[in-house]
Amino acid sequence: MSNTIIKSNFNFPGQKSVYKGKVREVYNINDDKLVMIATDRLSAFDVVMPKGIPYKGQILNQIATSMMKATEDLVPNWLTATPDPNVAVGHLCEPFKVEMVIRGYLSGHAAREYKAGKRILCGVAMPEGMKENDKFPVPIITPATKAEMGDHDEDISREDILKRGIVSEADYNVLEDYTRKLFARGTEIASKRGLILVDTKYEFGKTKDGKIVLIDEIHTPDSSRYFYADGYQERQDNNEAQKQLSKEFVRQWLIANNFQGLEGQTVPEMSDDYIQTVSDRYIELYENIMGETFVKADVSNIESRIEANVLDYLNA
Repeated sequence: MSNTIIKSNFNFPGQKSVYKGKVREVYNINDDKLVMIATDRLSAFDVVMPKGIPYKGQILNQIATSMMKATEDLVPNWLTATPDPNVAVGHLCEPFKVEMVIRGYLSGHAAREYKAGKRILCGVAMPEGMKENDKFPVPIITPATKAEMGDHDEDISREDILKRGIVSEADYNVLEDYTRKLFARGTEIASKRGLILVDTKYEFGKTKDGKIVLIDEIHTPDSSRYFYADGYQERQDNNEAQKQLSKEFVRQWLIANNFQGLEGQTVPEMSDDYIQTVSDRYIELYENIMGETFVKADVSNIESRIEANVLDYLNA
């Protein structure tokens, strides 16, 4: 699919370094600002798939930047500009080496652990007698260590984070407070769209002046799981699967094709038809989460478009 961007090799004025994550590439400009490019790479089970998904980068970038603007009154963030549909620019930050995962419902990884008989996740007790997709009495925070590309994020408890000195106690208290506030606001926004924000993850960093800010993505279908609110309770009562908005549909397809990122497993072949259905699904996710029609950017030459827009911004 030539209408996707799966890697970038830009050389911007003042460029100091480039960090390549699972789906984003981050350019350090003069040790002052970061230019973050959302590629069309698709990651599942901490493995990057061989082919890109048309418009995925634009979708994630536009949801994330819009949600940052919708939460900046609660929690400060790194964002300063969006010069291109696939690009966000913001303050240089030193990222915390943990992802703050918060779960309102027993779903996904938590449900798999629960099914395996575990009742404590990341040092947090989960009540007995729950079934998959039930709501927790109170949302639980289950952090994960931030893995390098190709490695797996790992569950970690608050106690271990503090004991290992990954984050100081004072900073960790701020991360927890910000996580709860963001999840409450995300829940409100989702509710207005007829959705339930099931679980999500937030990442934070410190600016050069020591301020803790929200970084990376927020409330996107890659970082979050949503259910349709309509019919949620009936589906639970009838032991039916929930209708959800997230990239879980990709994970389920991979599982059905014998892939969960485990050693010795091979990523199944994704046909162009399947990739098109994934792209269509991401557009559906965007329109439901944002409550507006998705406007496709010009993808005739994505690299040139991004480069021109970023250079215009940096030179302005």
